[in-house]
Amino acid sequence: MSFNMDFFTQELRQRKQYIDNCLEKYLGDESLNPPILHQAMHYAVLNGGKRLRPIMVLEGARIAGGKAESVIPTACALEMIHSYSLVHDDLPAMDDDDLRRGKPTCHKVFGEANAILTGDALLTGAFELMAGNADIDEIKLKDVVRVIREVSHAAGSQGMIGGQVMDMAVEDKTGDYDLSVLDGLKTGELFKASLRAGAILNRLNEAGLEALTQYGEHFGLAFQITDDILDVSGDQTLIGKPVGSDEKNVRTTYISLFGVEGAKERAQQSVQACMESLAVFGYEADFLRNLAQFTLYRTS
Repeated sequence: MSFNMDFFTQELRQRKQYIDNCLEKYLGDESLNPPILHQAMHYAVLNGGKRLRPIMVLEGARIAGGKAESVIPTACALEMIHSYSLVHDDLPAMDDDDLRRGKPTCHKVFGEANAILTGDALLTGAFELMAGNADIDEIKLKDVVRVIREVSHAAGSQGMIGGQVMDMAVEDKTGDYDLSVLDGLKTGELFKASLRAGAILNRLNEAGLEALTQYGEHFGLAFQITDDILDVSGDQTLIGKPVGSDEKNVRTTYISLFGVEGAKERAQQSVQACMESLAVFGYEADFLRNLAQFTLYRTS
């Protein structure tokens, strides 16, 4: 199948707008008490993210033959978890970043303590939202419980948080980890859980779930590699943060290990692996095929 960047970017934009509208609804009014917390939650979430994780939840549902509307609470919950992780990543004790998507980071606007609590509120609220998916008629409670369990694992000590700890250990020279393992935990686990969540809630068979699992793992790796490439060759106005921050912080990346061309080759290999993992599906997985190709051409 051929890939049209302009057409696919427009399709992504439409899906992002749908997710943004739903996120605004679930976050509630900024004037809720205490207002500074709810203002910070809005600021952290509604700041121009690509919404790839919630989009993947919707795609998992569609591939399973379900409707996107049936899983929108879980889709928004995954974005809240991702947003919380970024708020905490940006803190002085972690990456100490001043900009996120071209805007001052949450702790720069609301203070460090409020940023910590904002992340806590987003994470906690995400699980409340996922539990609420059981209120949708076609969704079974046992499937909601399975999704909550899988997402908890993906976001926890053996997933995203564990990957972040490894990342800090590498940066501080107190640990030495295989970069693909580190990135698989820090980035890939949440992508994988997102795809599986939508599919589980619409009762996709286990063979299909395994195919989506493989796709999520390879996609996460391709996404992280292209992130490393953008850090050295991207446009700061598009990526929303200073170019060259990895080198400045003496971070181990695919660029530092393999050079730009070597990193590009590994990204292409990961995208090819994404394609192969979807062989069990037909046209219903074309969006995911295009999404994998998109990682090779994205500019932010």
